[in-house]
Amino acid sequence: MMPASLPHDIRADFPGIGDGWRYLDTAATAQKPQAVIDAINSGYGEKYATVHRGVYSRSADMTLAYEAARRRVGEFIGAASDSEIVFTRGATEAINLVAHSWGNQNLGPGDRIMLSELEHHSNIVPWQLLAERVGAEIDVAPLTEDGRIDLDAMADMLTAHHKLVALAHVSNVLGSHLDVARAAQLAHAVGAKLLIDGCQAVPRMSVDVQALDCDFYVFSAHKLYGPTGIGALWARSEILAGMPPWEGGGSMIDKVSFSGTTYAPAPQRFEAGTPHIVGALGLHAAIDYVTNLGLDAIHARETELVAETRDALSQINSVRLYGPDDAAGIVSFGIEGVHPHDIGTILDEEGVAIRAGHHCAQPLMAYLGVDATARASFGVYNNSDDVTALVKGIERVTRIFG
Repeated sequence: MMPASLPHDIRADFPGIGDGWRYLDTAATAQKPQAVIDAINSGYGEKYATVHRGVYSRSADMTLAYEAARRRVGEFIGAASDSEIVFTRGATEAINLVAHSWGNQNLGPGDRIMLSELEHHSNIVPWQLLAERVGAEIDVAPLTEDGRIDLDAMADMLTAHHKLVALAHVSNVLGSHLDVARAAQLAHAVGAKLLIDGCQAVPRMSVDVQALDCDFYVFSAHKLYGPTGIGALWARSEILAGMPPWEGGGSMIDKVSFSGTTYAPAPQRFEAGTPHIVGALGLHAAIDYVTNLGLDAIHARETELVAETRDALSQINSVRLYGPDDAAGIVSFGIEGVHPHDIGTILDEEGVAIRAGHHCAQPLMAYLGVDATARASFGVYNNSDDVTALVKGIERVTRIFG
């Protein structure tokens, strides 16, 4: 049974957070709990061996652990089968995989792709490259006044020429979350597939890809308190079965000869080369960690911290807040007459770590009419003391800049 609330302070689980340091950059990358670090150390230590190839017992054991991690990912997001889970280097590679494999096969001249104004560059550039390769066109859905993807406007824009809709579940800048089920209904009504970037969603809310009714779902482990260099693509089994490989090498083959090569079934078909074995073990441990805490409890804690932060910053006349009041774990803001980089530098002097810049979302910055924003983002280790330190630091910024 999931706990009703998180412990007030679980920083002891996170050796990367020292006393007095306020880490508010979890949307960029999360700190790692000791359980994940231990899983990685053990994987590279007494348990280490390759997977899928060795006939000796340790290799067999590591193969079982690696495939158990795949199964755990599938359970975590509600996949129908662990064979629907493809390990990748992260969400960026997962999106590129879909663009190269599914996209090259299914899009051509005259076809259209629907994105939105708030997408991360990783959910823009791969589709631009695909459009250039195949002669497709890209449309961009606008946002509502409070920074959500405007699904009503998107519904009016979608046509039978649209083959793919690719949207963020939660904005990495605004924290606004998408009604994925409705987006899926709109996409499927015109015969398009729906890809969801879940990087900012999976660390803080329960995800069930079956209930969401999307066709592809991607995320990165390092934002989920896991290691860098690994992530996952989920796709419906019938879609994966029709997708050709996009990289060639070991592990993804059935039989190789100079007269021709046949390929392994999904997901192995998309995992060329020696995989990030220990990364998968770390991802498994990270999923266990957040699941044991309870995603509902995590979301509730972060919702409280966002509300507390927005309420405090709204009292400072020179501060401009971006995004909706119910943003998921993220508060983006600006201070009149102060560059966000200066905000970040002064806050760092106060022991508060935030992100300042365009957050790999330059089209969204242009949409907002700014070059950059300051962004505070929360994780399981944050509490009201972090908000107090943030506000105190921002008040110092306003004093310095008058």
